[in-house]
Amino acid sequence: MTCPICSKETDAKYRPFCSRRCADVDLGRWLTGSYAIPAEPVDPDDLPAASEADPAARRPQ
Repeated sequence: MTCPICSKETDAKYRPFCSRRCADVDLGRWLTGSYAIPAEPVDPDDLPAASEADPAARRPQ
């Protein structure tokens, strides 16, 4: 198996990465939003109202 960042052989201590540096590079990409899951835009009118989606909002106080 090779490191997904630099393609070197992985180290069991940092698997699936080869080093702490590559693990940190990957974490940085997640934190900055470089990795994203594609999705279709959602029309706000198609979303349920907050009172419908949240059971706590329906409880009498």
